[in-house]
Amino acid sequence: MLVGRPNVGKSTLFNRLTGTRRSIVTAVAGTTRDVISRPMTRDDVSFDLIDTGGMFGESEDPLHELVLERGKRAIESADVLVFVVDGRNGLVPGDEEIASAIRSRGVPVFLAINKTDDHRARTGALEFHKLGFQAAFELSAEHGDGVGDMAEAIALTLKAAGTAGTAGDETGELRVAIIGRPNAGKSSLANKLLREERMIVSPMPGTTRDTIDAPLTWHKRHFRIFDTAGIRRPGRVARGGQVESLSVLLARRAIEDADVVVLVIDANGGGADQDATIAGEAEKAGCGVIIVANKWDLMKGRGERYSLEFDDNLRQHIKFLEYAPILHISAETGERLPKLLEAIDKVGTARQRRVTTGALNKFIADVTAAHPPVSPGHRHVRIMYAAQTGVAPPSFVFFTNVATTFHFSYQRFLVNQLREKFGFEGTPIRLHIRKRGAERPSERPRH
Repeated sequence: MLVGRPNVGKSTLFNRLTGTRRSIVTAVAGTTRDVISRPMTRDDVSFDLIDTGGMFGESEDPLHELVLERGKRAIESADVLVFVVDGRNGLVPGDEEIASAIRSRGVPVFLAINKTDDHRARTGALEFHKLGFQAAFELSAEHGDGVGDMAEAIALTLKAAGTAGTAGDETGELRVAIIGRPNAGKSSLANKLLREERMIVSPMPGTTRDTIDAPLTWHKRHFRIFDTAGIRRPGRVARGGQVESLSVLLARRAIEDADVVVLVIDANGGGADQDATIAGEAEKAGCGVIIVANKWDLMKGRGERYSLEFDDNLRQHIKFLEYAPILHISAETGERLPKLLEAIDKVGTARQRRVTTGALNKFIADVTAAHPPVSPGHRHVRIMYAAQTGVAPPSFVFFTNVATTFHFSYQRFLVNQLREKFGFEGTPIRLHIRKRGAERPSERPRH
């Protein structure tokens, strides 16, 4: 676990060690608020590296006390601590305060004297040896100097203590991104699913900045839950400055990497155009989608008719996601969260489903006999055969007698029929049309 004052380079070091860009890096002190975890492997030793918000020292962040509380709690669970200091600034009282706090943990501590690529820092680095930590490394997180040596020492320490896994221990995880507009309750939902106060929650829009992930096991199924920053309209994001722009970029990356997204909508306000925009990004990325109306505990007493009207209005805002299930939940009370986990599992499974060539072509024969294909030019079109070419999302190629496309209404009809017949709930389906004779080897029918 990385600990230290704000702006000493913890997030840069985290990204360097994990080979990712998961932590936001800016010159703004206190940019990182939540505890961010990422699995990594070094010398066949696997462990979770954790980045924390800047602890102690001065901060103008209105949520700094919550950041501090969350960081202290994370320290209590760490097997190894990496104390990051700024070699350019030299030893300051905030560093001594942190050193005192972590000594009491009784776990190995690695002192990472960062930014020593600057000649000014090399002389100041000697001051940090007063802290009494024997495992000290002079490094540059930005350029990578000395980082590998420290990573190797951490891996050896964890292996000797028996507190790390071995490479290849990771089980297949379903990646679930919780997305939506600011203040819809995404972090509250993530915390309730994980059964811990992992993400900072406050009424202030934009509380979540980084994309934070954590594993969740449910009925022997392994999920990785990603809590993302709220995505506002582009103009507002631009006015929000560098931190918000990077937060939204990371949220979009989480959508692109996800197997299933949970689109969280505040039941008080209902659906909005921005929800449709966010949902469109998920559909384009090929994610399975579940829509949840959060804070439904506040809607109690409005009756079943209100529930139906709410869903109808929501469907009107997001017409292209007619295949996505809608759930009414309360992240605050935990109401219907087991149903949400069931839906995540079901949609994730549907997204990976394969249909045999025989079953697919029997389905095509039955459907086209009752409803012959229609092309935009009303040409006579026959589907000769079809093949599934991929999963995640399920993708199909239909081979026809002429080089044409289907009328959009007929293509939508085929997609709906495929979904109903083979149980592709909550997942987009990709359809491609080709003239027979233009097959690739993998697309030819097998007898």
